[in-house]
Amino acid sequence: MNKELMDALDILEKEKEISKETLFEAIENSLVTACKNHFGKADNVRVEIDRETGDFLCYMEKEVVETEDDVEDPVLQIALEDARELSKKAQVGDVLNVEVKSREFGRIATQNAKNVILQKIREEERSVIYNQYFEKEKDVVTGVVQRYIGRNISINLGKADAMLTENEQVRGEVFMPTERIKVYVLEVKNTPKGPRINVSRTHPELVKRLFESEVTEIKDGTVEIMSIAREAGSRTKLAVWSHNPNVDAVGACVGLNGARVNAIVEELRGEKIDIVNWDENPGNLIQNALSPAKIVAVFADPDEKTAKVVVPDYQLSLAIGKEGQNARLAARLTGYKIDIKSETQAKDAPGFRYEDYLDDEYDEDEDYIEEYEDGEDGYAGTYEGQGEYAESDEEDTAYAGEQDSDGSAVAYEDSEYAGDSGQLE
Repeated sequence: MNKELMDALDILEKEKEISKETLFEAIENSLVTACKNHFGKADNVRVEIDRETGDFLCYMEKEVVETEDDVEDPVLQIALEDARELSKKAQVGDVLNVEVKSREFGRIATQNAKNVILQKIREEERSVIYNQYFEKEKDVVTGVVQRYIGRNISINLGKADAMLTENEQVRGEVFMPTERIKVYVLEVKNTPKGPRINVSRTHPELVKRLFESEVTEIKDGTVEIMSIAREAGSRTKLAVWSHNPNVDAVGACVGLNGARVNAIVEELRGEKIDIVNWDENPGNLIQNALSPAKIVAVFADPDEKTAKVVVPDYQLSLAIGKEGQNARLAARLTGYKIDIKSETQAKDAPGFRYEDYLDDEYDEDEDYIEEYEDGEDGYAGTYEGQGEYAESDEEDTAYAGEQDSDGSAVAYEDSEYAGDSGQLE
């Protein structure tokens, strides 16, 4: 038994997760390559390896010819006299298996055989690593910061290195070497030099995956994340829905004394997270999304994906948010273009009054108005929001929902653009 060979294969299989069968095939190919280098050709070379003992046999298939003079190619043919020494039953025209002594190979042939085996091992190792991390694509993994390469960061994920590019870094985040961080695997490419892994700290799915790992109810499907909008490093809005009426979706995500959400906030370096209830009624969903601002009324058009929102005068800046962030995130969370006005402005603005949505014959019908307020699709009444007050420099009103090139929402003041650039960052 070739014990040393079997022990080496066992170690390779355990450490590099390369199957023994693959290694046996690599050895067979290396012996064929050695024969080709030694004899000049290997079309008739066959190699057999015992998978249990590791013993191998290398032989050449040669045609038996009558005399030495009839032998045109000694690699392919053998004289009858020589064939009889190997097999007494040999006859002219038979194909005889002639053993090749691998010990007789020269240094170059042996070195080439070794290189074939090593090359196969490297290829299989890269393939194993690629498959391992390809399965983790679109998932969150933990890595160790290694070093800065220019403005990019090299992160060790265990058996492979990933690259956190400048575009996928959160502005203001600084990492120290050996620091452990969680990253979202964007893409895994198979290249000749091994798998190339691109990761992100800004992707909204990073927050979603962190909640899935932290909140048991999300992992088992009881609570579902319906929508998410994120401005990395600043604030994230999350809309959740519970499939079990006895489970509070928001409460499950927040955890006891905020333990669950605080763990995620800590991982995101203090990024604020707003968790709101998802609602099939677009009006209710929009008023939830604009939390913590108080909402007087919401008039939503599901067909046009637009909504007009009325807020108390003193709540306008809170609804808009600092630099328009609250309105912008709400628009991205709901998919609606949101036009926000104060109660004072709404009195003279078409589309912001209840009577604008009533037929003439029902203008004086209080029962109709009450029924509409109680749940007609697209309308939501007064809402008491919760959460911290977000100071804002915005003035009269904001329109959120126009999309710029990177898909973010833009907020406008009244009928004029906000700021010199015409866009609130």
